[in-house]
Amino acid sequence: MPIFNQSIRRKIVGIALGLIVLMLVTSILSMVMSSKVGVLLDELTNRYIPAYGHLARANIRSLERALALRRMVMTKMQSPSDEEAYAARVREFEQTDRRIEEEAESARTLINAIINDPRTPSDNAALARIELRIETAVTELRRDLTEDHAKLAKQVDARQMAEARGTLEHIDVLRDQFNQKIDAIRADMLAQVFFSTSQVISHQHQAIIVSGIVTLLAAIVGFAFALLVSSGITRPVRLLLAGTREVEAGRFDKPITVSTQDEIGELAAAFNRMIEQLRHNERIRETFGRYIDPKVVQGLIDRPEVAIDGQRRVMTIMFCDMSGFTSMSEGVTPRGLVKVMNHYFTVMSGPIRSNRGIIDKYIGDAIMCYWGPPFIEEDEQAMLAGLAAIEMADQVPALQKQLPDLLGIRAMPAPCDLRIGIATGEVLTGSIGSELMMSFTVMGDAVNLASRLEAANKAYGTRVLVSQATADAIGSQLELREIDRVAVAGQRAPQAVFEVMGKAGALTDTQARLRTHYAEGLAAYRAGHFDDARAAFNAALEAVPGDGPSRTLLGRIVQFEVNPPDVGWDGAWRLEQK
Repeated sequence: MPIFNQSIRRKIVGIALGLIVLMLVTSILSMVMSSKVGVLLDELTNRYIPAYGHLARANIRSLERALALRRMVMTKMQSPSDEEAYAARVREFEQTDRRIEEEAESARTLINAIINDPRTPSDNAALARIELRIETAVTELRRDLTEDHAKLAKQVDARQMAEARGTLEHIDVLRDQFNQKIDAIRADMLAQVFFSTSQVISHQHQAIIVSGIVTLLAAIVGFAFALLVSSGITRPVRLLLAGTREVEAGRFDKPITVSTQDEIGELAAAFNRMIEQLRHNERIRETFGRYIDPKVVQGLIDRPEVAIDGQRRVMTIMFCDMSGFTSMSEGVTPRGLVKVMNHYFTVMSGPIRSNRGIIDKYIGDAIMCYWGPPFIEEDEQAMLAGLAAIEMADQVPALQKQLPDLLGIRAMPAPCDLRIGIATGEVLTGSIGSELMMSFTVMGDAVNLASRLEAANKAYGTRVLVSQATADAIGSQLELREIDRVAVAGQRAPQAVFEVMGKAGALTDTQARLRTHYAEGLAAYRAGHFDDARAAFNAALEAVPGDGPSRTLLGRIVQFEVNPPDVGWDGAWRLEQK
């Protein structure tokens, strides 16, 4: 067909023009029907409902009028008579009396506007009857009340209270009769409001149905037209795609067939020339992996200046390391080691991600991650890091059972465990690297301290150690145990370090006794009362045999008995190893 021999531009323009024509037809029809619904809705909101509101207020005005009349009579009957106040009451009564007719007249005006509007299918006969009934009710009320008002005025001037009371009661009867008539008219008017509402809804549904049908027809016609025209484009594109997949698979010996004379045909010819060139060149594959947390990516997209300039923020840093990794790696094949490490990183990364932490990098068998703004609020970062550490430690027993199965051996050549260090402090956040690769990371003393605390677990036989700042931020939200005052490598000033024992309220009785005895021993140890400290630490070991910190400090006491500490010893221990 001639249409298939045209250029892609003409094919696409033809499809677009056809769809635009169909869209215009559908839009014009929808606009016409929507305008009709708009007229009906405008009449409902600006005429029917306000007319009904005026009738409702006419009832209220009649009650206000009766109240004003009684106030006028009561003012006249006062002794001595206050003519000025009486005149004010008379003006108030006359103003209220006029409002009844104003409300009725406003309702009649709106009803007549509905009747005179030829654009809407209103029940003009019923509306005309309502308008006439309103006029009749107001006229009869005015006729009946004129005589009674004159009579009441004479009786009030003559101070004939009994006769005035009777006249007021008769006026109330006339008022009630008027209200009953207005109520009946309102009921009929409400029926007209409901009728108009149903008309609006009906036309709206009709417009939706017709628009849907026309849109569906336009879509079918447009799809058929587009399918017919695009069939001449898709076949050569599929051939080109098949050739691309061959190249992707590394096969350069299958050129594609050039079946058209348009731009795709030219592209196919250029593709064949490219294959011919690739056939004479060495194929090079570069593997480049760059993994970064999605939250970091989104943060850098939203605020790219953070990556360029860097910022100082208070963050909580965690280092996690697998103990026994070196011994294990010596007796494991490279494939088995990769399998183990992938499983280990998967298991340990889960609690970090679930507690909204950012994994910065994997360093050998270690994981570095952090918590802090702008990814989470500053006041919750330490708590989330502590929870992540607890959940990671809870995974250790299952991991120890899984590792032999992963390696296909009966038992691990060396025991594996987990060491975690957490520190909170001000760090510098920003992108560090070269022009070829950048990494959004954190740097500072808190990072170094977290790394040192992870290593300090070896000295104390613990799994999770946190810094003083982290412990202060956690407060009572987790169960902590002060382990020692330590000056890690690279820092002169010692600070307290704490062990995360569990979630708040989750300690067993033995763990509670362990913490109590250990605290007593630590206090005696710092005071230099080593006999009392030894007794307390032994009591802690009786509660939890094998408690690493208790055994570590008992070993120090033995050393201090041989080489007592210097005068002015502050109770701190200095870790020289990194």
